[in-house]
Amino acid sequence: MNNKSGKVTAVLVGCGSISKGWLDAAGDISNLEIIGLADLKEKILLRRASEYGLEKTEIGTDFSSVLKKASPDIVFNCTTPEAHTEVTLQALDHGCHVLQEKPMADSMDKAKRIVSAAKKAGKLVAVTQNYRYNAQIRRLRDFLSRGDLGRLTTINSDFYMGVHFGGFRDNMKHVLLLDMAIHTFDAARFITGKDPLSVYCKEWNPSGSWYDHDASAVAVFQMTGGVVYTYHGSWCAEGLNTPWASEWRIICEKGSIKWDGAEHYQVQVLGETGGFISNYQDLQMPEYAAKDKIEGHASLIKEFVHCVRTGEKPETICMDNIKSLSMVFGAVESAKRQRPTDIKSDILQGTSMGSGLDS
Repeated sequence: MNNKSGKVTAVLVGCGSISKGWLDAAGDISNLEIIGLADLKEKILLRRASEYGLEKTEIGTDFSSVLKKASPDIVFNCTTPEAHTEVTLQALDHGCHVLQEKPMADSMDKAKRIVSAAKKAGKLVAVTQNYRYNAQIRRLRDFLSRGDLGRLTTINSDFYMGVHFGGFRDNMKHVLLLDMAIHTFDAARFITGKDPLSVYCKEWNPSGSWYDHDASAVAVFQMTGGVVYTYHGSWCAEGLNTPWASEWRIICEKGSIKWDGAEHYQVQVLGETGGFISNYQDLQMPEYAAKDKIEGHASLIKEFVHCVRTGEKPETICMDNIKSLSMVFGAVESAKRQRPTDIKSDILQGTSMGSGLDS
């Protein structure tokens, strides 16, 4: 680290609306200092610098120039998905660690380039999968790990929102899968501790949709350990919207859990057997005692700064997060071809091309 105060220094690139959440969180981390901002649009750049009192840091529309002048430890990559790879690779070339917005890249080939470059540079690259950094999902995962319900067999998620974005999403192909499903797919991996093997996905655009292309999807994933994960989702479902974190049902050999994606859990464990339908006992979900990794973006950034200082690996390091991304592009590929897709070989290993955002 180059700062004599012992603080980790960072430059944030991409000063759009999403950067506010990053800068708000960064401002509460005592051993982190923002020393520069970059954005192609000068008006947005200057406004963000003024809002956060960063006018005297290195700011500019030329990211390379800002990097050279500021020489930060970390780059926060808040650019658009199409720019993620270029910015991250440039940061690695300058010897920086990178924490970047999801998705890691807009194609599997580019994601693999990031993983390879991070390994070669010996630097950390991680992705902001903030949905796993809250107490509710960690409480669920912690309970499942105890084994009270036996072996996990099936996990289902439902995501239904009627969201009128306007702008580029209204015209985007595979808008649900590419724009939102990465959160839910990563959460499924986090909850189960399993990785994807294959997927069969169906996309469609319901009557009444305000999107130009398919905004609804169902997908069935075969995961490691014999677990099956099913996803149901829509960006154009009016009424009875789910939470952003989705609604979940987890089925184990000796019981099941329903989680509403917020504060409510319902747990039943197998009681006496022998009848037409078994008897069940309601269980109380144990409280989650841990106090770290439960504050969304703030916890994720804190963890990354800690790992930069200590050499530890962040939870969403690119070498692992590429598996979540493979579920997205595997689902897109399956929907396009209208047949199952082998994620482990076709998508992760590259024997067929993963689709990009313009597919």
